Formats: sequence, C-alpha cells, structure tokens
Amino acid sequence: MGNVVIQAPPNSGSCFYNYKGTFSIVLFAVVDTYLLTSDGGILSRSSFGEGLMSSTLDFPEDKELPEAGHRGKMPYVLVGDEALPLRRYMRRPFPGSNIPAEDRVFNYRLSRARLTVECSFRILSSQWRMYRRVIYLSPEKVELCVKATCILHNFMRVTSMRETKGRLATQELPEETVRALRNVGRMGSNNATREALRVREVFRSYFNEEGAVPWQHQAV
Repeated sequence: MGNVVIQAPPNSGSCFYNYKGTFSIVLFAVVDTYLLTSDGGILSRSSFGEGLMSSTLDFPEDKELPEAGHRGKMPYVLVGDEALPLRRYMRRPFPGSNIPAEDRVFNYRLSRARLTVECSFRILSSQWRMYRRVIYLSPEKVELCVKATCILHNFMRVTSMRETKGRLATQELPEETVRALRNVGRMGSNNATREALRVREVFRSYFNEEGAVPWQHQAV
C-alpha cells in the first residue's frame, strides 16, 4: 500500500490528510510473483477487502505445501504487514522484538516475500514520474491516472515476460523512485480468528522445518 501525494482539494478539510502531514489518496495493490498489480482503495473499505474479510473472493482451492502433505491442505495467502488484519487468507508478522527464533524466521520469510511488493511499487514509480511529486489534479482525476498506470504497468510486465520467454529480470531501483508512494498506517481492527491463527502457526512450522532455506537462521 502507498500514499499517492496530491494537492489539498478545495474545502476538503482533513478528508485527504494523512499522518505524515500531506494530502493523498491510497493505492492498495495486490502483487504476484511477476510484479503484476491490481489497484483499489483502502483494504477495509474496498470491495476486494470486503470479499477478503468475508471469505467470498474466488481464491484458488487449498493445496498441500511442498513436501509437507502431512500438514494438510493450506490456503493461498496474501502477504501483508502490521497495518493489515490477520485473516485466513492474510499473513502478517508476529508482533514484538523479543520473540522466539521460530517466530523471527517466519517474520523474515514474510519480509522476503514483501520485497516483491516493494519492487513493484518502485518499478511503478520509476516508470511514471507523476508518483515522484505532488499531483495537482482533483482526487477523481488522480484516481483515473493511478488506475491507468496500473493497467499499463501490467501490460508492460506481461509484454516484457513474453519477450524474455517468461524469465523475469530483476534490477536494483533507486530509493528516490518511491518518495511519493509512502507506506500507509494501521487500518482497522487486528482481531484475528482462531482459524487465521492456526494457519499462521502451520506456515511458521513449515518455514522452520520442511520449507526452511539454508540462510534464514543467519538472517535472523
């Protein structure tokens, strides 16, 4: 998620004001492995978010984790941060700093996955200069511009993958490309369901056992 900084609309009061002292609209993007995005509003107020929270989205069927069939079928999940609530389809880190090693490994693996999201935002900002400065348009026009850039971003990613026969080339992008796309603060209640907690526990065990990678313990 990121704040797209805009000029304060006339007579808007604090409607578009954010905690960093600027005015903005929120870009909520779902990013897949190939850095493709989908746009929307703040999760809890969007139709996508409502579907996610009510488990009515058309998610793929649950599937066994690699080499861990004994753990049962697990849901496909979205990777979020502390700002998002823990749900069956939404993974967020374990809170706190003084936590067990297994929890730190889980948090590290989530942070690695979130790099894909951050990379996608950086690519979006690098491609479209409007994200690097305050946008002097009405919120309605800014929303149209954001949606247009997301559609073009996806088109360009798909075209690029076809040209490279599916090989995704990663590149380092400068930090200044994301100055206008800033993180969004905490949203809504984080009260987790018992099923959401169970799913997170299974993923934690998997990351520490069958799904472990050689370097994760050095990283935490």
